[in-house]
Amino acid sequence: METTFNLKHTIDQIVKEKGIDKGIVTEALEQAVLTAANKKYRNTRDLEAHFNEDAGEVELFEFVTVVEEVEDSYREISLDEAREEDPGVEIGDSIGMKIDSSDFSRIAAQTAKQVIIQKVREAERETIFTEFIERKGELVNGVVRRFERGDLIIDLGRAEAVLRHKDQAPREVFRQGDRIKALITDVVMTPKGPQILMSRVHPTVLAKLFEAEVPEVAEGIVEIKGVVREPGSRAKIAVYSHQSDVDPVGACVGMRGARVQNVVSELRGEKIDIIPWSEDIARFACNSLAPAVVSKLYVDEETYSMEIIVADDQLSLAIGKRGQNVRLAAKLTGWRIDIKSETRAAEDELLQYASYDGSTEEAAEEGAAGETVEGAEAVAEEIPTEE
Repeated sequence: METTFNLKHTIDQIVKEKGIDKGIVTEALEQAVLTAANKKYRNTRDLEAHFNEDAGEVELFEFVTVVEEVEDSYREISLDEAREEDPGVEIGDSIGMKIDSSDFSRIAAQTAKQVIIQKVREAERETIFTEFIERKGELVNGVVRRFERGDLIIDLGRAEAVLRHKDQAPREVFRQGDRIKALITDVVMTPKGPQILMSRVHPTVLAKLFEAEVPEVAEGIVEIKGVVREPGSRAKIAVYSHQSDVDPVGACVGMRGARVQNVVSELRGEKIDIIPWSEDIARFACNSLAPAVVSKLYVDEETYSMEIIVADDQLSLAIGKRGQNVRLAAKLTGWRIDIKSETRAAEDELLQYASYDGSTEEAAEEGAAGETVEGAEAVAEEIPTEE
């Protein structure tokens, strides 16, 4: 009676703790007992194992065929003997007789245990894979458990994830036990089980953080049209409001900048420019170069390029440190941007009329000032939808 209770209790415990279907556990148990029985009887008998829910035990049955003359005593039975078990049997029928399933050696019992453990482990891996593949593109919380060759191993509760060195933002430092928030980018099944890959540098990290901080984004009133980042340094996010009375930039900034500050803090000080999106590419490009002010803009729609002219004192601001501002603007718009100061633009215009011998054209090419960025080759990454 004690054994029966323990078996039922064990199955219920596995189902509850591991979140595995009860049918998978009982099937593994049946297979384990059958494997142990076949090993003991050297596969000479036709055996089947069935879990009895009411009795809470695995019952073992030996199946034999009813024949006139017995040639294989392990698989056949005479008609007279068979009718002692079941008076209605006929020649050719197969009957099952229950045999003592407790009569296994310690080795057989251990074999059964190992098979159960293996089956449970396989089912658990499959359950974890299914759960996290559905959470791909989601921002989740975890705890830093250990370090492996520059990679961080993150405890997500039911599973561990990997934050590879290339997916960590520069200058971010985490210690063992620190809480961390990162994006699930992929889940792959390996021989050792499911491997969950995470990122802190993907543009979607920024989008998801604003979604969590800004109710208007979560509700779909404000839409995030594009995100570009140079992780750990600076980012630009383009937003658009579907309601005329809602300011998309103001909603993302929040009262006294509280909302954007929470995002900046989570990204360890990464500067964020919130840009109002516009269908008009010229207006959008001017917005993208903020905080610099644009004086003039020339658009070539055939080549997806534009020439932007700014005041002399705005040139360094428009270009940004090491070209960062104009580079991010080009990525956000997807256009090539050539930026010049008003003085340089005036000089180039004069050079075009200074001579007709061809030398001026060469000089203009050699002396072109400003910063040119190919935006079309580095278009802002799209935000992956959750599958």
